[in-house]
Amino acid sequence: MRFIGGRKKKLIVAFHFQLSNAAGWKCDACRKSGLELKRRCGWLREALEAPAQIVWARKQVATDVCPKSLITAASMGWIEEFLVWKRLRLDLRSNLSARQAEAFLILEEQLALEEHGGSE
Repeated sequence: MRFIGGRKKKLIVAFHFQLSNAAGWKCDACRKSGLELKRRCGWLREALEAPAQIVWARKQVATDVCPKSLITAASMGWIEEFLVWKRLRLDLRSNLSARQAEAFLILEEQLALEEHGGSE
């Protein structure tokens, strides 16, 4: 597993989290069960003071904080835009911002790994 930092990691985790069974990651149920510290909820300062350990993983993607608190609205927006772009087969190459192009390239790579069963 390789280290991925910043925006790229959040986007990759968001992509894979959407493909996983997210039923066990509902905030209310997590709090009622007292799992917020063990899962290192990013919205609780004291949870982030706990020793880092992998709390969620799918294939070659892992995170040491709760994926629900790691994933941003921006990441979800990029995924939605990317899926619409793919579904409609739009040719937006000349109209993409640098950030949008970077996000789409990352998501294209993750989708290709997913479709070809890549475990790397």
